[in-house]
Amino acid sequence: MMTVVGITGGIGSGKSTVCKIWQSLGARLLNADALAKELMNTDPEIKQQLVDKFGTDSFHENGSLNRDHLAKEAFEKNRVEELNAIVHPKIPQAVQYKIQQAQTDGINVFVYEAALLLDNLRPKQMDVVVLVLADRQKRLERVQQRDGSREQEILQRMEKQRNFEESVHEADYVIRNNGTLQELESKAKDLYQNFLP
Repeated sequence: MMTVVGITGGIGSGKSTVCKIWQSLGARLLNADALAKELMNTDPEIKQQLVDKFGTDSFHENGSLNRDHLAKEAFEKNRVEELNAIVHPKIPQAVQYKIQQAQTDGINVFVYEAALLLDNLRPKQMDVVVLVLADRQKRLERVQQRDGSREQEILQRMEKQRNFEESVHEADYVIRNNGTLQELESKAKDLYQNFLP
């Protein structure tokens, strides 16, 4: 039996690091943002809707997605909802397809990483939900170190996300990540054992 694990948490919480650790232990990883980008590049229906809504600049001449244009349209003009309305309805079916592929390939643990996991998919497709939490200050420092963003920008992004501390009751497991990378590795590896058949 394959275990399907959904993992979520705020920006800078360390959820991607946990995913990489699990991947190194043999899990198959699917990231929601990467899946959305894949769909925007490959699904003819989505491509057409993007052009209809956001203009022909949504794609480069070679047919690839013009992410800069879409990001500008969505974030600077407050049209994120419109973009999500095109892509999000197709996500559950695409996730299901990837889960089935992993099962066919004999994978033991499938991990789906999504910031909006608790808003969308739970509990239909996930056997287990893991929430990664870290203190606000820790998250700020990590994101600054990771991509050199200004504090104000990071805080704005944090404000747009749900308060994950209030979502603890929706998760099966909670990893608190306020310590060292070694501590996080140890917690992630211990938890992973619970997912194995």
